[in-house]
Amino acid sequence: MAPDDHRLVDSGFASRPGRGRIIKIRRHVGLGDVRPDATFRLDALARSLQDAADADAATGHVDDMGAWLLRKLTMRLHHTPRLRAELDVATWCSGVGPSWAERRTDVHVGDRLVIETAAVWVHVDPTSGAPSRLPHGFAAGDRRVSARLTHQLPPARASRAQWPLRATDADVVGHVNNAAYWAPVEEELARRGRPRVRTAEIEFRAGLDPSDEVEMLTAEHEAGFAVWLCVGSTVRASALVGFGT
Repeated sequence: MAPDDHRLVDSGFASRPGRGRIIKIRRHVGLGDVRPDATFRLDALARSLQDAADADAATGHVDDMGAWLLRKLTMRLHHTPRLRAELDVATWCSGVGPSWAERRTDVHVGDRLVIETAAVWVHVDPTSGAPSRLPHGFAAGDRRVSARLTHQLPPARASRAQWPLRATDADVVGHVNNAAYWAPVEEELARRGRPRVRTAEIEFRAGLDPSDEVEMLTAEHEAGFAVWLCVGSTVRASALVGFGT
């Protein structure tokens, strides 16, 4: 793969199981969730996914549960929800590794499946932050998934701009919230005239702190564009966005 040939990797999305633990929530697409053309933003979608994951974590009752860090999120947008849509969000565990688990989430508007996502979360010790084996009693079937990152590093010709962090980007643990990483992607979409997003994927090499001085790098690829968020010469996160009609 050439350095600037960035492609979204198909994670082989697992189907919803016929039985087992599935958490469902409902979300309303409000004025603060949409672009000027009334379409659902990626950061707002990421918040809905987080809410579903938190609802699962808050009611799971698994002993010795540590903390979870998002490693990778892949999204397929079959149809883009619009202002005032009612979203039915369903999430479940679809696979595991030694110290990580995959979360599948489907979003429906009425009977229509509009978005599918797959996220890999790493289970870590809440004190040291080191990866920790999944706790006893964590039930997720026998499907094995990888936590390997696949995004390329930015090419030398990538465009560069400062990306200032805001107080509202910080979450309950004082780090930049996962949803806030989609704001620079939305900025690039606006610059390009807001083309229709069909696929989007983000990978986290490390997190951002509110005090970090962040640089946003952007480059073209054949299906859309790539974004990297860097502190100094270190890539903290990267996103790939693919367009469609």
